[in-house]
Amino acid sequence: MSMSDPIADMLTRIRNAATSRHEKVDIPSSKMKVAIAGVLKDEGFIRDYEISTEEDAVQSDLSVRLSYDSSNKPVITGLKRVSRPGLRVYVQRREVPRVFGGLGVAILSTSQGIMTGQEARRRQVGGEILCYVW
Repeated sequence: MSMSDPIADMLTRIRNAATSRHEKVDIPSSKMKVAIAGVLKDEGFIRDYEISTEEDAVQSDLSVRLSYDSSNKPVITGLKRVSRPGLRVYVQRREVPRVFGGLGVAILSTSQGIMTGQEARRRQVGGEILCYVW
């Protein structure tokens, strides 16, 4: 089944799993989703991720292990899809946003790959704002 916005589906699955206090969530895999999961892991929003492939499966799955604090509250308190298929949102290098005054992370797709807004500012590149995570 084809879906119009697979990135929004990934974010929704993570949001729902964190709300339900699941340990992990399985998502159909793609290169962009793996790159987003890598950014989330580097920033400490998830514990780990792995790509699982079965011999008879058409598509591999991305297993994301969610992270919780000491009082069993999810580290991810919010996810928001910004750029979507119906309305793409691009920013120049001087316009890269800060999320919650630096407490959150903007994830961008740039010419140099998927990265955080802070990394994009450091490298002085702009791109498409994929989502905000806080």
